[in-house]
Amino acid sequence: FTGIFPGQLSIVVPVCNEQDSLIQLCLELQSGVRNAVSDYEIILIDDGSTDNSWKVIQELSHRESNVRGIRFRRNFGKAAALTAGMEVAGGTLILMLDADLQDDPAEFPALLQKIQDGYDVVNGWKQRRLDPWHKVYPSKVFNWMVGRMSGLMLHDHNCGLKLFRVEVAQEVQIYGELHRFIPVLAHARGF
Repeated sequence: FTGIFPGQLSIVVPVCNEQDSLIQLCLELQSGVRNAVSDYEIILIDDGSTDNSWKVIQELSHRESNVRGIRFRRNFGKAAALTAGMEVAGGTLILMLDADLQDDPAEFPALLQKIQDGYDVVNGWKQRRLDPWHKVYPSKVFNWMVGRMSGLMLHDHNCGLKLFRVEVAQEVQIYGELHRFIPVLAHARGF
C-alpha cells in the first residue's frame, strides 16, 4: 500500500480477560496503522472481564487520546461487543480484530490496499495454523460448507481480522455467532 488513506479508521476490539495483551496490542495497532491512515481510533469493548482488563483500558484511554473504552456489566458475547463498538465508531473504515494478539496489525496495509482496490469487505486468513489436525480439519470443512452454501468462497470465514467500509456495519446486523459471517451477510446485501 502506498499513500495515506484520508478517512478515519475505527479499530474495534472485543476484550474478555485480556489484561496481559492489551498494552502490547495497542502498541502493535499504532505501529501497524499510523503510516497508512491519517486518523484512527481504537475502541476496546470490555465484555464482562473478571480480570483487570477494564483497569488497563482506562489507563490506556487516559494515556492515549485515540483510545476509547466501553464496559459491559457482564459477558454478552463477541457479537454484542462488536456491535457496541461499531455503533460508536466514527471512522469511514472499521478494522475488527481479537485482543489475544493472534492477528497481526502489520497486515493492515495489505487489507487497506484491497479496500483501495474497490472491495467493501476484506477478511483475514490464518495461513499458518499451529492447531492440531482435529481443529484444523473441522475448520476446513466449515469454510468449505459456508462457501458452498453462501456462494462466497473464503479461506477462513472464522478469522477475527476483518476490514470493511462503515456502510457494511450500518447495514449488516450481527448477534449470537453471526460476527463470523460478516462477509457472507455483506455479500448477501450486494457488497
